[in-house]
Amino acid sequence: MSATDAQAAKHRSRRKEARPGEILDAALKVFAQRGFAATKLDAVAAAAGIGKGTIYLYFSSKEDLFREVVRQRLLPNLEEIERVLATDTGSAADQLRLIIGRAARFSSSKLAVLPKLVLAESGNFPALARFYAEEVVNRGVAMITGVIRRGVERGEFRPVDPVAVLPLLIGPLTMLALWKHALAPYTQFQLDPAVVMATHLDVLLRGLAAEGTR
Repeated sequence: MSATDAQAAKHRSRRKEARPGEILDAALKVFAQRGFAATKLDAVAAAAGIGKGTIYLYFSSKEDLFREVVRQRLLPNLEEIERVLATDTGSAADQLRLIIGRAARFSSSKLAVLPKLVLAESGNFPALARFYAEEVVNRGVAMITGVIRRGVERGEFRPVDPVAVLPLLIGPLTMLALWKHALAPYTQFQLDPAVVMATHLDVLLRGLAAEGTR
């Protein structure tokens, strides 16, 4: 084999290794444009610059594609926050700032379309909604309520039900994700997720603060 042939073979090998990621990126793009139900694998293949049959070498179905987009593009961000919190000894307020700051960046990214898709199409695709709830929502809920509970136990926060506080954080994050992919393209009114969530969290932390620390 000549040096040119060897280089070409090496390039093809690298392309093959990168192809699953390229397919996932293309799937996310098409999901965002068309919604889950209306997405066809032909469109994903076209966006990835490959034949439809190539998708089946890596993914068994459109549902499998969605699950892998969540696992490989979204979950690493969640896992990173979990790792940081596992060894963090800071205040509960600072831990909430960490979680919400990362979540705000998520709300301004292309991945924010994922919760919108789940909310919009959960009735028609309950298995995907269940998957998203188990893999993403339940872990996020455990993380946030755990921090609030520790804040109460340490005396940083006044006695509150962590589950009752949860919607005060999840609500605006969900709204920001929906806004980005539903209304923002059609209005000049723009929301900066980082600014919105920093302001919201500042107000919420003042309400959570234990008596005498406000």
